[in-house]
Order: sequence, then structure tokens, then C-alpha cells
Amino acid sequence: MRHPFHILDVFTTRPFAGNPLAVVLNADDLATDEMQAIAREFNLSETIFVQGPDDASNSAKVRIFFPNGEIPFAGHPTVGCAVLLASSREDFREGSIEIRLEERAGLVPVRVSRRGGLTEAMFTAPIVPREVAAPIDIDDVARMIGVDPADIGFDGHRPRLHRAGPRCLHVPVRSRDVLARARPVEPVWSDVMRRIETDQGYLYTRGGDAATTAFRARMFAPTAMTPEDPATGSATAMLAQQLLTSERLAE
Repeated sequence: MRHPFHILDVFTTRPFAGNPLAVVLNADDLATDEMQAIAREFNLSETIFVQGPDDASNSAKVRIFFPNGEIPFAGHPTVGCAVLLASSREDFREGSIEIRLEERAGLVPVRVSRRGGLTEAMFTAPIVPREVAAPIDIDDVARMIGVDPADIGFDGHRPRLHRAGPRCLHVPVRSRDVLARARPVEPVWSDVMRRIETDQGYLYTRGGDAATTAFRARMFAPTAMTPEDPATGSATAMLAQQLLTSERLAE
């Protein structure tokens, strides 16, 4: 069977920006090890394989792979795949449509909207994020990103581990200067990540380039062969739980 594929740029309006994604279609006949080999060959942060749905009322079943392993849910593959599937439908030119993806973590409905040539998508996470108890030492966290312990945390925010399919360590830092200087430092990065059983570190601080931006963030996953992810949907979705725990959210 032939397996057509598309390379997409997600979370951007410009070519060669945002977060690249490989989408492989007609993947029903591919074995897990073949999918992994293909994902490794693309060598992008994620590759998504599209199969026929188990439930005919859904749009597709999908499987998502890092270059070195499968993950049950990821945001930018979900968004990119849904936009591609919506765009291929003859009945979708303007307005909105729901694409329903069966992922390993559960069913993910995605509302794809197109108005004036701009296409957007919003998904409902398959699992409500929750905090996971983990041995997180501030000094270790500081050393793993090359900053001082005093640079970690602000107000009621401190590092916490969350899970919503994949796991992610959310690390608040005190300023944009600290965020810009941070980078994974080995072997401490791998030691900490191995101890808390994740490979994703999501750093954030208050503010942004726009007046309406509440936070600015960076996501590192070098042990998943992604030195830095330009944007990440699953870690951002899990940030909602971190914010709920750390401060009183506006109603």
C-alpha cells in the first residue's frame, strides 16, 4: 500500500516557522516498528499516522511518535492532523467543522474553523491534567537548566509535574531574562527527568510580546531527540492545572 504524507507547519501563519509535523496517511497496514522507523527517518519532533477509525462516527484513529518512542497524546500533531483532514473535505470551505480523532489517550474532538483564509483549531484534551507527586528539588531543577536556585519560582508558582497522557515538568522562572538564558544541562537534566519519569520540561514566566499575553514559555525535550520544541500543545494544555494550583484564576 502507498502511504502519502504531508509536512505541515503548525502554530504559525508562515511557511518554515512554528512546529513542523509529518502526517502519514493510509497507515492501517503499518506495524508499530515500521511507524517508529518512519518517525525516526523524518526526525521531526512528532510524526502522526492516520488510520481508519474503530468507531465509524469518528474521523480517524491516529498514533503519534517521537523519533524514539510513541506517545498517547500530543497537541501539535492533533491540531495539524485535524486541519489537514478538514481541508481535504469537499464540504468544508468556510465556517467550522468537528474532526474526531481516536488517540491512545482517548477521543479528541477538534473544532476546525476557517474564515477569510485563516484556519484555526481548538481541541478538547482527552484527559484532565492532574498533578503527579514527584521528588522535585529546587537546586536540581536550577542546575538542570543552568540558572540559580533563586531564579526558580515566583509568587505562588513552583515546579510541579503534571500528567494528561504524557508527563511534563512545569518550571516557573522569575523573568524573561532567565527564560532566555535557560538551557538543558547534562547530565543533571537526564538524571532529574529519569527520576520523575518524563522527558519534557516546560519553562514559563509572566508576560510576553503582546499586552494581552499572560505568559511566555519554552519547552525542552532533548532526551526525546527534541532539543527545543517551538510550540507544544499538550504541555500548554497541562499548564492550566499548574496555573490553577499556583494562583487564583480570573472567573
